[in-house]
Amino acid sequence: MAALDPNVPFAHLLRDKSHTLPRLDDVEKVDLETLEDVSSAASSVSDSSASAASSDASSTQGATQDDGKAARVAEAHTTYYPHPTAFEIGEHPIDQIRPLKVAIVGAGLSGITAGALLPIKVPGVKLTIFEKNADVGGTWFENTYPGVRCDIPAHVYQSSFFPNTQWSEEYAQGPEIRAYWQSVAQKYDVYSKLRTSTKVTGSYWEPQRAQWRLEIDASGERSTEYFDFVIQAIGRFNSWKLPEYPGMDKYKGKIIHSSHWDDSFDATGKRIATIGNGASGIQVTPALRKIATHIDHYVRSATWIAGKFTPWLRERQEAPIPFSEETKEAFQDPDIYLLYRKKLEDGFWRTYAGIISDSAAAQALPGKLKAIMKERLEKGGRPDFVEKLIPDFPPHCRRLTPGPGYLEAITKDNIELITTPIDHFTEDGIVDKEGNHRPVDAVICSTGANTDCAPPVPIVSGDFDLAKDWKIGGKFGFPYSYLGVGVPGFPNLAFILGPNPAGPTGTLVNSAETQIAYIAKMLRKISSQGIKTMTPARQAADDFVEYCDAFFPRTNLTKKCSSWSNSGVPGARIHGHWPGSAAHLNLVRREPRWEDFEYTYVRSENRFAYFGNGWTTREKDLDYDMVSYLRTEKTNDLRNLHELWWDV
Repeated sequence: MAALDPNVPFAHLLRDKSHTLPRLDDVEKVDLETLEDVSSAASSVSDSSASAASSDASSTQGATQDDGKAARVAEAHTTYYPHPTAFEIGEHPIDQIRPLKVAIVGAGLSGITAGALLPIKVPGVKLTIFEKNADVGGTWFENTYPGVRCDIPAHVYQSSFFPNTQWSEEYAQGPEIRAYWQSVAQKYDVYSKLRTSTKVTGSYWEPQRAQWRLEIDASGERSTEYFDFVIQAIGRFNSWKLPEYPGMDKYKGKIIHSSHWDDSFDATGKRIATIGNGASGIQVTPALRKIATHIDHYVRSATWIAGKFTPWLRERQEAPIPFSEETKEAFQDPDIYLLYRKKLEDGFWRTYAGIISDSAAAQALPGKLKAIMKERLEKGGRPDFVEKLIPDFPPHCRRLTPGPGYLEAITKDNIELITTPIDHFTEDGIVDKEGNHRPVDAVICSTGANTDCAPPVPIVSGDFDLAKDWKIGGKFGFPYSYLGVGVPGFPNLAFILGPNPAGPTGTLVNSAETQIAYIAKMLRKISSQGIKTMTPARQAADDFVEYCDAFFPRTNLTKKCSSWSNSGVPGARIHGHWPGSAAHLNLVRREPRWEDFEYTYVRSENRFAYFGNGWTTREKDLDYDMVSYLRTEKTNDLRNLHELWWDV
């Protein structure tokens, strides 16, 4: 190797490849106060060079400048400053951020993920997470009914950045899923920001303070707190509801909602009524059948039962599909596991054609599902159930459910499938519309949650309250929003998995993560650019709603069925899905349209007040890498060049 020229700057450092980027004081001690003099000197040199170049050009071209005109220009230049202005420069660097006090309401999947990502993505953010339950987990903390499990593979229903290679079975049961999400909260220190057993009973925007006032109930102890920004992460299925049949108050047996399960209840040897055949009803009914003496299964409407969500998956069975120890050991190899995850999850992004009404995939799907359901019912000796259970609306109008073991269970002798509507309750049972009375010891209601997406407590700004105005008949009449993230007239408010939260394809976890990344960009903009409030413009939200109204009729989502996506009203506006595929949604969230927001500023007299005194804190930090954009050719990804938000 040739000897290094000792005159090369930092030559003594280049001999040792293990060195870190040299500090300035490795070369010479620099008085930071003299940097301004250095800057002035550099400016003078630059001006001199420019003048010399100009002079040379003039000489070459034989310039004929009028001396009087030049004098007038010079005089104007020297007398302009100081120019009279009321604006005063703030004595702070441009990258001195305003710390934001941010509240997250809810600690389910969305709240946990936000609690993990936002402290990393938003410098200086001060998070408080409110959770009404005793621990995190959301729906997986609350839903403990027999048979509860994920209806998509566990390796898909997990964080992208904290994978679990050791799931015990392909479709994990509720307790294992709950434990996983609690482990995410532990890993990323979410618990340090958490207040459990604490309800936010109302959120009220106070324009004079430019803050949200949160009314808080911590196990009966009430208080008020103020926050700069509020993120609603309460989920769509948080507010379960019992049906309202006449006589329910007179019934002397036990009534349980599947989403509010009583762990002390034992169904062994009892006559049970189960109401509903949605996602939870399809799971709880087969599980109870194994221990109950008899089940009356009341079904209000038919539903499509899918064998699997994508062609890449194995057909689901009622029996668990455990992973072998050999498989779990193989998954500990990061490369093998990543390949498995990619192959598995990719399939969930490839099924959007089945949503579009006139596509070949959508046209073929009813026949395929009907054949699957018919075969399974005929094996159980009940071909007469086919017409009772096949819907008159197309697949995907309501969410498909794999329902392993459900069709097999309802053909058993100890289950009676009842499609006649319920009329009323008696002291010891249920009477249907045909007058049939069936005594039961307990009634299990799998009747879902409120489907209108309206929050269960007030969220108030000005004359609007989303708890009322998002409901049918309210001032908006549906979950009116801008891209499902914010609402005009509601400053510094964002939603995770609220209205129009996710495409019908992809994964729910990915949708939550990309929405949180979008909100992180909002928070960084507010804290770094002197912004006091950020609010979606009314016209932008109106345009989004108009786009949705034009788009959704292309899909099977708008057909005549009752679903959580349309507030339970056939033909009503779709608010449970994004108007496009999951990949489409991710591209929309990649680059926020800042022009769609209205702003007020901490210093209202000038939007550029946050520029400060022209300095950055970084250039005065001798340990900061001011040239992080310099990389080796192999590591320099030109797609990211000068686009990473944390770089200079």
